[in-house]
Amino acid sequence: MNSPFIAARLTPDDTDADSAPPVSAVPTLAEYFAGNAADGAVTAFTFQQLQGAIATGKPLLWVQDRMTQREAGKPYPPGLPAGLKLILVTVNRAVDVLWAMEEGLHCDALCAVMGEVWGDPPVLDFTATKRLALRAEARAIPALLIRRAAHPNLSAARQRWRITSLPAALDPDDNRAPGHPLWQAELFRARGRAPGTWVASPGTRGVTLAHGVHMDAAPDSARAAG
Repeated sequence: MNSPFIAARLTPDDTDADSAPPVSAVPTLAEYFAGNAADGAVTAFTFQQLQGAIATGKPLLWVQDRMTQREAGKPYPPGLPAGLKLILVTVNRAVDVLWAMEEGLHCDALCAVMGEVWGDPPVLDFTATKRLALRAEARAIPALLIRRAAHPNLSAARQRWRITSLPAALDPDDNRAPGHPLWQAELFRARGRAPGTWVASPGTRGVTLAHGVHMDAAPDSARAAG
């Protein structure tokens, strides 16, 4: 097991002295970097943050570039949240993703705008992210930008996350079966909250964050299972 965390005993709404409040999408620009380019954890994490927005009944605008679709796949409808109204747009270039996102942020009929960009295109610079952040804040609409095979270059995003899959929690009824998913969530830049690294899991009000248990403090049985 490569992760420094053991979290199999966490439940979706665990709270303790080391837990952070549930995390939901806020009306500004946030960036999410995939720990592995094809890892679905980053998508699952963002949708957990969007629970409140989706519950409004307004549609979500999701914009992907073709390289992202080729390498990471298209959305799989049965795996998306129940009740989600989705507008999916596929474009050829990163500049088209940014244009579609900014145009979507002009529309109050949307619950949120999400984009996926592959790599580090020059067009995705500080100015472009500043435009998205200001537009999202002006219209009070969350803007989420998923980055795959990318580096955290200069950006105006108010929150910047790095999301990686962890082994699933144990099923409470069968410890040989996987339970709810777990993710390692690193908030490495933020405005209005302290950065940190947590074990994240689905919660009823967004993403539940709890500090992980280090490998050297885990029971022998947990280390053996990892």
